[in-house]
Amino acid sequence: MRTTVLLTDSACDLSPELEKEYGIDILPFHITVDGVGYTERVDFDCEQYYDMLTKCKEIPKTAQITSFRYLEKFEEYAENGVKNVICVTINSGGSNTHQSALMARDEFAAEHPESDMHIYVVDSHSYSMVYGDALIEAAKKIDGGADVKSVIDFLEEHFACAEVVLSMYTLNFAKKSGRISAAAAFAGELLGLKPIITIIDGVTKTASKVRGDNAVMPAIVAHAQKNMEPGSEYIVGTTDKDNGKMLASLCKKAFGYPPKRVFLLGAAVATNTGPNAVAMVYRGKPRR
Repeated sequence: MRTTVLLTDSACDLSPELEKEYGIDILPFHITVDGVGYTERVDFDCEQYYDMLTKCKEIPKTAQITSFRYLEKFEEYAENGVKNVICVTINSGGSNTHQSALMARDEFAAEHPESDMHIYVVDSHSYSMVYGDALIEAAKKIDGGADVKSVIDFLEEHFACAEVVLSMYTLNFAKKSGRISAAAAFAGELLGLKPIITIIDGVTKTASKVRGDNAVMPAIVAHAQKNMEPGSEYIVGTTDKDNGKMLASLCKKAFGYPPKRVFLLGAAVATNTGPNAVAMVYRGKPRR
């Protein structure tokens, strides 16, 4: 175990392979689907969850990660000689998980005044690989000898620039989750309109609408072209591997270079978009 560890939650959408390769510790969310409790990354993988979504009667519910679970982790780290914990959480505006981590940090300090372990809690202000990918880069920096302050500064700067643009091919799940009103979803389905949605600093907005499935990916690419820092890295997210390859190909033609990686969207995003969504994570203009 490193003397400086990276801790996060399963909404980061890091694959098990990347989690292991970079030594990032991930606390999984508990999810209830039609009254049955599951643990993300333990009881199902992404593709199994998409299948569950197509069959479920009610929108799945995710429970926040509790302060007790964080405290258990902090206790474990202290026992193993860890000196610094950098804990990056899902957007604080969309989950109380961030607050749980802060509470556990304070409780650990109160119970262990003699401890020289430092706990830093960082709000990603977002979801998915916005912070999953940032944690990979943070792990590389730590392994390269970077100090804690420079790693946290990197994370904060990254989150101040990161943006997401996404869309889905059916509006049923966005309607059920309340992301889109029932009236808007009905009109969209009737007219064949698909929303192009942005997530910036945890705030979800409809940037535009396009007509027909074939217009979705070109619209996502066009939005990124307009807002992305030229020449910067980008990532493609999907709930369907073929769609991911298609969007990656369109991006490569538009930008002249391929995405850094293509990943599967996890439960936090897929629950709201449904099992047929595509997304891009890219670097925009600094906001903080």
